[in-house]
Amino acid sequence: MSDNPALQSSLALIGRLLLAAMFILSGFGKLGDPSGTIGYIASAGLPLPPVAYAVALAVEIGAGILLVLGYRARWVALILAAFTLASAIGFHTDFADQNQMIHFMKNLAITGGFLQIAAFGAGAFSLDGWTVRANREMS
Repeated sequence: MSDNPALQSSLALIGRLLLAAMFILSGFGKLGDPSGTIGYIASAGLPLPPVAYAVALAVEIGAGILLVLGYRARWVALILAAFTLASAIGFHTDFADQNQMIHFMKNLAITGGFLQIAAFGAGAFSLDGWTVRANREMS
């Protein structure tokens, strides 16, 4: 596919949209029931549930939107990778429960997708790509 830059850029955009959608929707969903989400965080034994809730909102909504836009996508992808891995460890380690094992493995796969973005960038159809093109034109 390296011989088709438009296809590569399109696939990178679609990949970013698909990864970000889950986080943005989840973040906005958390806004509807803060006490329920904070209670769920507390039930997992995580420290400072209200702070964890605020961090989850910022990461899911804020980083999700930045990922869609492709702004500082490599850094955003690393943040989302760390968040997703932490979520897997914090909420999905009851491996006796097959559903939790599936969620854990799903989070690992999503983390891998974010690491791909961190390694290869957002593609041409992104604010990062636009910045690179603009800088080349100015040189």
